[in-house]
Amino acid sequence: MTNGDTYNRTMPDAIDDAKRALRADLRERRQQHSDAVRAAAAEGVKVQLDALVASLGARSVSCFLSTPTEPGTHDFIMDAMARGIRVLLPITRVDGLLDWAVADPTGDIAEGLFGVPEPVGEVLSPSAVNDVDLLIIPAAAVDRTGMRLGWGRGYFDKTIGSMERCPPVYAVIFDSELIDEVPRDLHDQPVTGVVTPTQTITLAPARR
Repeated sequence: MTNGDTYNRTMPDAIDDAKRALRADLRERRQQHSDAVRAAAAEGVKVQLDALVASLGARSVSCFLSTPTEPGTHDFIMDAMARGIRVLLPITRVDGLLDWAVADPTGDIAEGLFGVPEPVGEVLSPSAVNDVDLLIIPAAAVDRTGMRLGWGRGYFDKTIGSMERCPPVYAVIFDSELIDEVPRDLHDQPVTGVVTPTQTITLAPARR
């Protein structure tokens, strides 16, 4: 084995190790949040997302059903539907792609492939997301260049990377999860900005 072979094998391993360690730390911190912190985060995120949607004039968005430890998105989704905004919600597939369903205020929610909440209803193909004006996605952390650290399954990296014309993409995180730098691979996709319980920050130009 040459020195180059050793480098090529160890660098991806080092990045993966750094990602795993950072995810574990972030996951533990989220689990330690009190119910009061989570409730305040959901309220703040709704205010920020409402303002972002209004500023972009978005009439169709994709969002995600938050887990109990994530900054809450459920109130935002319900209110957006009530205001006539079309909301697409992701459904995980075993092949690493995302199907979509239109959010329905009376629709059921079930546990998806990885234990995350997902809608039950008519399933739309991965291409359905191409019509939205704004993507709102989960993240473990985002750095100040817009690079996003997800939870390791690559669903949203694949989605963003496959879009010919990508609208603004904002990741929902807690304030402390906007950090100086996240480990990155070549396939990792940056986001336009972040939405936290207290602020919305644009970090990179929107894609075209």
